[in-house]
Amino acid sequence: MLYVRFPLSLRNVEDLLHERGIEVSHETVWYWWNRFGRMFASEIRRKRDQQLRAYSGSKCHVDEVFVKVNGKRHYLWRAEDREGEVLETVVTKRRNKPAAL
Repeated sequence: MLYVRFPLSLRNVEDLLHERGIEVSHETVWYWWNRFGRMFASEIRRKRDQQLRAYSGSKCHVDEVFVKVNGKRHYLWRAEDREGEVLETVVTKRRNKPAAL
């Protein structure tokens, strides 16, 4: 599941499982991926689609922050979703809210 859910290599998954006390080789992880990977991927995709449909009515807001880049003032615009996750960032020299939106 780790290999499907996160962008990890087979050896990274092997190391993560080793830290949790599970001794497997990367070949075993590869075998499991070939056998069960489509099932896990379709389940993740299905859950993600359900969450997107549930939050389709949610709105995001734009956050404005002043930052200095090389000693000059710039405007950092961040679009954040309902949970506070940053969706997009834009840095501009001029304050132009319609362009940022």
